[in-house]
Amino acid sequence: MKSKAIAIQQDQQRARRLLIAFVTTIGVAFALVLAQVTFANAQERPATFADLAEQISPAVVNITTSTTVAGRTGPQGLVPDGSPFEDFFNDLDRGPGEGTRRSSALGSGFVISADGFIVTNNHVIEGADEILIEFFPGGEPGVPAELIGTDPNTDIAVLKVDLENLPFVEFGDSNAVGARVGDWVMAMGNPLGQGFSVSAGIVSARNRALSGTYDDYIQTDAAINRGNSGGPLFNMDGEVIGVNTAILSPNGGSIGIGFAMSSAVVTNVVDQLIEFGETRRGWLGVRIQDVTPDMVDAIEGLDLARGALVTDVPAGPAENAGMMAGDVILNFDGIEIEDTRELVRIVGNSPVGKEVPVAVLRDGDMEDLIVVLGRRETSEAVAFPASSEEEDATPQQSEILGLTLSEITPELTDQFSLTVEAGLVITAIDPESEAASKGLLEGDVITEAGQEAVASVADLEGRIEAATEAGRKSLLLLVRRGGDPRFVALVLEE
Repeated sequence: MKSKAIAIQQDQQRARRLLIAFVTTIGVAFALVLAQVTFANAQERPATFADLAEQISPAVVNITTSTTVAGRTGPQGLVPDGSPFEDFFNDLDRGPGEGTRRSSALGSGFVISADGFIVTNNHVIEGADEILIEFFPGGEPGVPAELIGTDPNTDIAVLKVDLENLPFVEFGDSNAVGARVGDWVMAMGNPLGQGFSVSAGIVSARNRALSGTYDDYIQTDAAINRGNSGGPLFNMDGEVIGVNTAILSPNGGSIGIGFAMSSAVVTNVVDQLIEFGETRRGWLGVRIQDVTPDMVDAIEGLDLARGALVTDVPAGPAENAGMMAGDVILNFDGIEIEDTRELVRIVGNSPVGKEVPVAVLRDGDMEDLIVVLGRRETSEAVAFPASSEEEDATPQQSEILGLTLSEITPELTDQFSLTVEAGLVITAIDPESEAASKGLLEGDVITEAGQEAVASVADLEGRIEAATEAGRKSLLLLVRRGGDPRFVALVLEE
């Protein structure tokens, strides 16, 4: 019996040893797999930027401009003026002296074709009498450049030098892999006049807007300073996915928040400047505003706060297609519209004269329209002339929804410089009312309620009663201030 017990004990020990050996083998194998995965992930991070910098450096240029100015001047090209979003400031000669003098400024750019087309920022060359290009060390120094065209709306300019067989870089897709948040990027330029300097970082954010109508900025933490303006932002394939344009800085130096206009915007602008010497943007011919959450209940058939709400349709492409004030544009050329900013950018990037299908929500039903786009640069000022705005106190009459309203009279027309002939003038506002919180002002004119015209207090009361009977919690008002219309939804009193 004793020998049998010893044999059993020995079998158990062997089993334990086999189990330990098996577990150890599995652990080693897992560790090897984990190490291989970790190594593979590490390989995705560039060990060096040297090869990429060597490849693309010859296409990056320094730009020096000279300008005749009167008296003392400060830095040019702040975007926007007075805000913390400072462009990469021109390094100006700010010596003392009165009267006419020469001022010089520095910036960056990059060559996009072998025959000498160069892209930079508009503010780098704006107002310059002379533009000189310095190529990468060993290249041509001080080459005069011709200005081909500029677009202040996107702060892009195209230059041309009389040289051939130049090294150049190509634009990449700023909406593709390689330009995602977290992807590596590299900036090159002429910071503080040092020339051909490289910095690296990642894409910090996408689709940033600063102050422009067509803004679509890539935010990066790659170091960008004075003189980098107009230089390229590269992906790891050596493609330009942005043009360095602005920084957020309390002191004028890089704090890791830089902005590059995306190639999705820049490529279309550059093509037009080279072909026409100017931009030719598509124009829909409407005034629009965002749909806010409080408007959803007041707009029949709308489920979410999305689309662009049409507030005015003057003579032009949209009117010719049958579009009306109160329509909500939900789809433009097959693209779902989330807000007005997206619509403006898409329309502006569309060719002039293109026939575009547009889907709008009207009175709870979808309407399909075909719009032939006009040209914004030549049509917008004619369709929407500047109008005056005055906001003074006026006599009070009927009080509805926190508003004191009056029908239009010659006296009120003169007092508020009204540009409409029918509607209800707001002559006073309860400061505690929702109307006040929505930004309505004395002198505003309500021309529609529930997407129907109102010319009297009785008309408005009728629209309120109809909306209440229909179970609506809010009423959509079309309000005009000067020549500018906008929709406002007010909650109906219970």
